[in-house]
Amino acid sequence: MLVKTPPRLIRRTRTSGAGRRAGVLLQRLALLALALAAWQLGSLHAPSFVLPSPARVWHTWLGLVATPSFAADLGITLGRIGAGLALAALVGLPLGLLLGASPRLGRFFEPVLTVTNTVSSAIWAIFALIWFGLSNWTTIFVVFMTAMPLILTNVWQGTRTVSAEHLELARTFRMPRHKVLTKIYLPTILPAFFSGARLAIGFGARVVLVAESLGASSGIGYRLRQAADLVQTDQVFAWTLTLVALMIGLETLVLKPAEQRLFAWKKATRP
Repeated sequence: MLVKTPPRLIRRTRTSGAGRRAGVLLQRLALLALALAAWQLGSLHAPSFVLPSPARVWHTWLGLVATPSFAADLGITLGRIGAGLALAALVGLPLGLLLGASPRLGRFFEPVLTVTNTVSSAIWAIFALIWFGLSNWTTIFVVFMTAMPLILTNVWQGTRTVSAEHLELARTFRMPRHKVLTKIYLPTILPAFFSGARLAIGFGARVVLVAESLGASSGIGYRLRQAADLVQTDQVFAWTLTLVALMIGLETLVLKPAEQRLFAWKKATRP
């Protein structure tokens, strides 16, 4: 027998949800106002080349936006991040599935994963400079080597949540290995993969600046290095805040809504 939810209860739930979202938004705005106030107060007691004021950075950012190279540098950096993350997902997802589905392979390759997680992104950038020179592949490789272990590890850990009963049933019916991976393992690890991908995007956005500042002739990292060499601190702030704002927008407007829509069936456990 189906129990129909009263319309009044539905409206009350929607209202409480909207109220929570409005409360979170107000908290974020208050935090932003507090950060700007602290920034402004600090800029009053420091030279502009050490800590420029928010107004100075804002005017500098408006000047950067008006230059023809702004959109090009922005697009180049985002393209490198996207390419590195796409390669990381293409490699990390199947490898994580394979290592999780085969404990023997997992034990054999576990030290390799430990090493890749340990090596710093700056070291990968040095290797990339030696191998690829000043090219797009230098930055893409650094993003890939930073993001791929994160995705692989999350997927590998996600395979441990696969139901043993489902696996036993698959063995009973002699289901082929590729179908076990695609029909049982893959749907189970998708939330873990999405979580790893979100982490990888954040780390990728950070390491791309290191890679571009060391081995690129375009992009946000390259412009940051130029501004730092010329002690143009306001430009350093402007470029940094541009990338931070883009990543926050991507997280808030794209990744979180996509995760909520994809995994709406997964009920959050409340204490």
